[in-house]
Amino acid sequence: MTKPIPFAGLTAQITELNPVRSIGRVSRVEGGVVHVSGLAGKARIGDLVVVYRQGEPLSGEVLQLDGDRLVLLPDQAPDGVALNDRAALLEARGIAPSDGWVGRVIDPFGNPLDGKPLLRGPDARGLRNPPPEPARRRAMGERLNTGMAVLNTLLPIVKGQRVGLFAGSGVGKSSLLGHLAQNMTADVVVIALIGERGRELRHFIEEVLGADGLKRAVVICATSDQSPLIRRRCAWAAMSVAEHFRDQGLSVLLLADSITRFAEAHREVAVASGEAPVLRGYPPSTAHLIMSLCERAGPGEGAQGDITGIFSVLVAGSDMEEPIADILRGVLDGHVILDRTIAERGRYPAIDVLRSVSRSLPGAATEAENNLITTTRRYLSIYDQNAMMIRAGLYSQGSDSDIDLAIQLWPDLDGYLAKAEKQSVANSFTQLELVMRRNQVPTRPNLPASRGRPNSAA
Repeated sequence: MTKPIPFAGLTAQITELNPVRSIGRVSRVEGGVVHVSGLAGKARIGDLVVVYRQGEPLSGEVLQLDGDRLVLLPDQAPDGVALNDRAALLEARGIAPSDGWVGRVIDPFGNPLDGKPLLRGPDARGLRNPPPEPARRRAMGERLNTGMAVLNTLLPIVKGQRVGLFAGSGVGKSSLLGHLAQNMTADVVVIALIGERGRELRHFIEEVLGADGLKRAVVICATSDQSPLIRRRCAWAAMSVAEHFRDQGLSVLLLADSITRFAEAHREVAVASGEAPVLRGYPPSTAHLIMSLCERAGPGEGAQGDITGIFSVLVAGSDMEEPIADILRGVLDGHVILDRTIAERGRYPAIDVLRSVSRSLPGAATEAENNLITTTRRYLSIYDQNAMMIRAGLYSQGSDSDIDLAIQLWPDLDGYLAKAEKQSVANSFTQLELVMRRNQVPTRPNLPASRGRPNSAA
């Protein structure tokens, strides 16, 4: 990270102060939106407006411009707003990240949430920046150590990869994100908690992330009680902060929890602006919104670093065909599915390997490693296809040699998939190979002592 210039952030903040503001008047309040006259010729979509209701400020964002008036969606319910209340126009605010934000908890506007003072950076960034030029972006990089056996081997993650984490409530999603924030290879971790319950923020920071995890992280939080404008902004602000560090050549891990709440916040805003909810309750702009956010993650160009993105999705009833899950599966470089049945029998992480995919394979592994991964998935699939018959006692041992071997392998493989202690990629593959040898699985070419590939991080 670059060395900060003393007082640069404070100087930039003073420079942006404007003693003159354009003033309009409230002309109408309807359906949770506020109509303001007198500012339409000066305002732009996305600008901020402050309405002074009974002397108390109520801020909001410009959604529509209609002739001589604008339509404003306030951050809170417009209770107490009266006709002819004053409304002051502010310019759209971006965010000004600083290297000093590492180890801090902030809101989507760059204000501290941890009770300590926080200076902004010297340069403001937009919230909805374009992604790197596709023709100049690098390919995905080397394999990253996640400290978790299953993600080191069967579902590898590489630098610049974008992965979806699909899960229902209560199946270990937050614990898995906390583990990755603590153990996954990265220079800086940016965590977006979008629409999170207020009491969960402190629990996540102190119990799940921990002091060691927070030392290299920037946590950006918008709680569930805040307006959809702020919840939606949380994802954009986190991506802008990640881009700040990426542009310094750093490897950034972005954890966004969750894209579902980001889409739900956008739905509220879009419906308030007049867009019809036609995609199973979501407006048509939802798909582009999610895709444009995810495209900003990934490998950079030139001397830029990478943003490795983990985007969580809340899937009700494990419905992988619901709109948000379906959109993300098509735009990301892999998906990891957490299964409630696996969680209920006590295995953590509750990853359903057979329904999960990493598009970094086969390039992220050597030929021998790919053979080992293929063999493992094959016997997991054989057991899964015959699990009901096996548990019901309808299978007779000796009827099929592959099923016999799958039954023999199952306890060891299930135990291996639950290994979540911190370990290297090399150790993860060695342990998987030992499981196969111990059960006398038909041999494959031995794994080389030296991994010999630049994308096989130890």
